[in-house]
Amino acid sequence: MPLADFIDRAFAPATASIERGDIPGAVLGIVTASGERAVCWKGLAQIEPREENLSRETWFDLASLTKVIFTTTAILKLVEEGRIALDDPLVKVIPDLRQYDMNAAERRLTFRQCLAHQTHLPAVEPLYTYGQDPDTLRAFILQRVWQSGPPVYSDINFMLLGIAIERITGKPLIDQPLPDTFSFRPDPNLCAATERCTWRDRVIRGEVHDENAFALGGASGHAGLFGTIDAVLNFAQGILDGSVLSPQSLDAIRTRVSEKRTLGWEGAYSGWHGGDACSPTSIGHTGFTGTGLWLDFERGLAWSLLTNRVHPSRHKDSGILNLRRATGERAIALFDDRTGF
Repeated sequence: MPLADFIDRAFAPATASIERGDIPGAVLGIVTASGERAVCWKGLAQIEPREENLSRETWFDLASLTKVIFTTTAILKLVEEGRIALDDPLVKVIPDLRQYDMNAAERRLTFRQCLAHQTHLPAVEPLYTYGQDPDTLRAFILQRVWQSGPPVYSDINFMLLGIAIERITGKPLIDQPLPDTFSFRPDPNLCAATERCTWRDRVIRGEVHDENAFALGGASGHAGLFGTIDAVLNFAQGILDGSVLSPQSLDAIRTRVSEKRTLGWEGAYSGWHGGDACSPTSIGHTGFTGTGLWLDFERGLAWSLLTNRVHPSRHKDSGILNLRRATGERAIALFDDRTGF
């Protein structure tokens, strides 16, 4: 049975969520390592100021999927090229990091630690409240005396990695080359809307939802990437078939560095967003706007659920965790029925 024959059933939890009014719209894509794929969609790309339907070609603010699709991949490719090593300190390419204190803890942070979220840096900081000049904010990130704490999932780690990519390549992130149907500068008319932002005083569409990424110029290591479902599936297939990363890099994103994390990615664990039916070696990641991508290497299967769950407001219970889990478990069950896995 082809994927196209069962994707409607895998999409059923999203259909129910849309009909309840929990989310405006969603698109689900499933792809195999051999390239078979199916896509299903329903609902609205925008509710206000006027309703617009969602389609397969709708661009989504991928939010923290930027961390894995762009930043982690870019860093690992730089390692493959021999330009950096995972255990190099960031100061190898950002010598001015905490430059007024040569003993600062930040000067000892490595690429590996930042990718794996194994640093003392905080989860998030409202940097945009300090101003909107991108160069000044980058300098602030580099010179800030960050409060010490236990390792947590941290946007700051990936902001630093984004700055490192800019220093190594000599190009701002927003000008970095990207595959087709990924962009840091999408056409707003093609995009799903996100939040009615009280800070920017408008419905956000075609500009990054994350306030810090917006203040940093529209692109950062932690957020800013936009893409269509087919762009995400192309990337996922490339990871599954080994065409995106070298065997060493692929091993790095599959190997646990902590209970729940690999380099850049989240590893499967009980209760995670990917659902409990996937293989133990599966990896995935989510984005705050309502996006997600999961890869089951044992099955040679990947799926992505893209929603605009923060539109028109993040301040509601969209049920996104249960939706993601139900979608992943149903997709795997149907796939297993087909293949006898």
